[in-house]
Amino acid sequence: MPATLPKSEILRSKKDIDVLFMKGRSLSQFPLRMCYLPTEGRPGLRILVSVPKRYFKRAVKRNLLKRRIREAFRLHKDQFAADGCGGMDIAFIYTAHEEHSFQRIEESLCRLIAAASTSEATAADESL
Repeated sequence: MPATLPKSEILRSKKDIDVLFMKGRSLSQFPLRMCYLPTEGRPGLRILVSVPKRYFKRAVKRNLLKRRIREAFRLHKDQFAADGCGGMDIAFIYTAHEEHSFQRIEESLCRLIAAASTSEATAADESL
């Protein structure tokens, strides 16, 4: 799987975003919160990245943090494929009040991916 992030992997539909937040599961690992929803019938991952304007008034800071989160996801998205997850919609929300380094964001994103993968694996085992 190439380590790119094409437009087809970005979650943009308002309807799909609403369904994700209403029916999805949520995990937290400071400074990120991840909401995710496995999708039936549609393979592949789609992500949404959000940094609240409430804590970062300047768009430059918000965009910097969004780029860091997207890059961390791009580098580690093959872990979802390796864990056998099918299609999934994911929202990453930055929850900290201050800016954190790329290494800190990447570390928490990896922990969230691992936690989501194990919870999906146990859910699949229980349904069998």
